[in-house]
Amino acid sequence: MDSCKFSTFFGNAPTFKIPGRTYPVEIIHQKDHVDDYVAAAVKQVIQIHLQHPSGDILVFMPGQEEIEVSCEVLNERLNEIEGALPLSILPIYSQLPSDLQAMIFQQASDGVRKCIVATNIAETSLTVDGIVYVVDSGYCKLKVYNPRIGMDALQVYPVSQANANQRSGRAGRTNPGRCYRLYTQRQYLDELLEASVPEIQRTNLANTVLLLKSLKVGDLLGFPFMDAPPQDNILNSLYQLWMLGAIDNDDQLTGLGRQMAEFPLDPPQSKMLIVASDLGCASEILTIVSMLSVPATFYRPKGREEDSNSKREKFQVLESDHLTYSSSWCTENFIHVKAMRKVREIRGQLEDIMNKQKMNIASCGTEWDTVRRRICSAYFHQGARLKAIGEYVNCRTGMPCHLHPTSALFGMGSIDWEPLTKSVYYLIHCHIFKIITIHRVRNFSGGPAVWDWCII
Repeated sequence: MDSCKFSTFFGNAPTFKIPGRTYPVEIIHQKDHVDDYVAAAVKQVIQIHLQHPSGDILVFMPGQEEIEVSCEVLNERLNEIEGALPLSILPIYSQLPSDLQAMIFQQASDGVRKCIVATNIAETSLTVDGIVYVVDSGYCKLKVYNPRIGMDALQVYPVSQANANQRSGRAGRTNPGRCYRLYTQRQYLDELLEASVPEIQRTNLANTVLLLKSLKVGDLLGFPFMDAPPQDNILNSLYQLWMLGAIDNDDQLTGLGRQMAEFPLDPPQSKMLIVASDLGCASEILTIVSMLSVPATFYRPKGREEDSNSKREKFQVLESDHLTYSSSWCTENFIHVKAMRKVREIRGQLEDIMNKQKMNIASCGTEWDTVRRRICSAYFHQGARLKAIGEYVNCRTGMPCHLHPTSALFGMGSIDWEPLTKSVYYLIHCHIFKIITIHRVRNFSGGPAVWDWCII
């Protein structure tokens, strides 16, 4: 944290520094530019393991895919080396089941060195004792909001100098250590930002704008943010709130907007809950919103992808990714137990808010068209028209859209929308921004009923 920046913003408030106990860390940069940081990291780990004294290794990678590839290649290379000492290779990323995450903290057997391959979750969120060597790929994944298409995306970016220094410090927590950076010193000085781009400048501000409006802040473009976000983001958020009916033509908060501000959710999800309460399907929408508030609940462990896919197929229904069966046997069916507990907690909190506002929490039974209509009432701004088989175009922006391969509707072609004949309870297993979902939407604006397609 840049304490001087915060001190200046709050009127030169005094700061108090608490020094931490760290050991010296030797920083070693690459001499030449590295094209493949995964291959370079594997090579560096093998060199450390074969030539350097005891001490565990921590490797920083951008995401899950790079981590799994690194672990697989490391195992293959070590198996080819005769007489190499055993190396315990342990991945750590947010979507890994909690029991496998806990393995990085367990003491290794005598004569076995640990190699932990992690995302930036190991920068500050957790500390592993015994780390002596750090291998820094120089990249991380950041969530970036694109106001043109109204979606978030995880993208790979170079780390900042502050991130690089934080990563190197992991090697000096319990012993003097070494940090091997897979980029040159010139790249560190000339190409890396001093600090990461603040999240307020790369995220959807609709919820923040709604909060400021509820606090009677008028001029949002002139509001003295510590790190002012791009004006496009603020204007897009205002436009989104206007479309949802949260603010009127005079840029003032409406009654619906005041209700939406009571929920700690994205505005479309807040509206979805409020509208569902009026039309008798709040119980189902409450579960949907709760599931959308946690990371993906299904996981695909390395080497058991087919088993995971076959289990997930039992939960899928063809009508939508938002309508699936419930399950109480999480581990057997490759569902994150921790995520489901969080969902139950979130659902209880949202239910309390709805009860305080005296909103009706009723179930629509198997009237799934009612649920679809409520979802589309909140996410109509992401509607799209069918262009060809499996290809869609956003109605507002013209952006081409495709179904995600993990969607229940992927590869279905023409879908026959008949009333459901079986009773199902549903569970959300996707992010809105990760899995694109088709819903059939009916136009009730008068005249003959018109059916159209809506992608969420």
